[in-house]
Amino acid sequence: MNSIAHIINPFMAAKNSDLYSAQPITFESMRRAKSKAKGIVEVELLSAQFSADRELVPPDFTKTKNLEGSVLDVQQFDQTLKLPFIADILNRLYTESNAEFLIYTNVDIGLYEDFYIQVNHFINSGLDAFIINRRRLKNTYTQISQLPDIYTNKGKSHPGFDCFVFHRSLYPKLKLDGICIGVPFVEISFSQNLFALSSHFKLFDKEYLTFHIGEEIFKKRASKQYYKYNQKQFWKIAEQLMPVMDTKKVPYSHHILPVRLIKWGLHPCFPIRLMLKLELKRLKLL
Repeated sequence: MNSIAHIINPFMAAKNSDLYSAQPITFESMRRAKSKAKGIVEVELLSAQFSADRELVPPDFTKTKNLEGSVLDVQQFDQTLKLPFIADILNRLYTESNAEFLIYTNVDIGLYEDFYIQVNHFINSGLDAFIINRRRLKNTYTQISQLPDIYTNKGKSHPGFDCFVFHRSLYPKLKLDGICIGVPFVEISFSQNLFALSSHFKLFDKEYLTFHIGEEIFKKRASKQYYKYNQKQFWKIAEQLMPVMDTKKVPYSHHILPVRLIKWGLHPCFPIRLMLKLELKRLKLL
């Protein structure tokens, strides 16, 4: 039987935040999906949290060692946001579980009931890494009691990446140092790592397996300073990955050159500057 460990980063959200109501729905949806997958795949639910947020974590989640470092330790910002590093979260996922496959999702991403069953199916198909895109639901869902209605609502598609599944053997190879969550470029950094380092990757962008309450495609950007910080870290990572990057392993690469360039250019997780550089490498012009 396959084994999966799934980690999220809960935190004490303000009552006026959409995460205040979204997080309990996320917790319960994960529990229900795990229950439905019982006997099919082993699932462990984990959390990585700062000490101040530990009491928020449900008792049936494994609380990993409290997070300590944040982006505030490496740079000064006008706005104080204690954002953890994705590498620290994944380190706890890797070291405090023995699962064969590891999952990271944003804390506002809920699961449809068949999520782990389908993930198990994808694993059995031979994939060592994959990304599942979410469905966008109206923001009228605020209570756990509404989950039965959520399960029947297929919502709208969303292009961004926020659910990453990968074989544990890939973890030591990941290059994510310096990237903090909660700011653009975490999804780009994570996805480009999986494209480059996996042997059998697939993007699932039409499935009904995860959901987000709120139909917006792009959230209001955090402080420009945080954006610029993560952007700088991403380009450092891209340079490290360049020797193993290959556009043939990237989604949409099967299209002819003009079409794939358009698809990459319109997608938030494919920086066109990077993709053009990889195309030159593909043509042996770089």
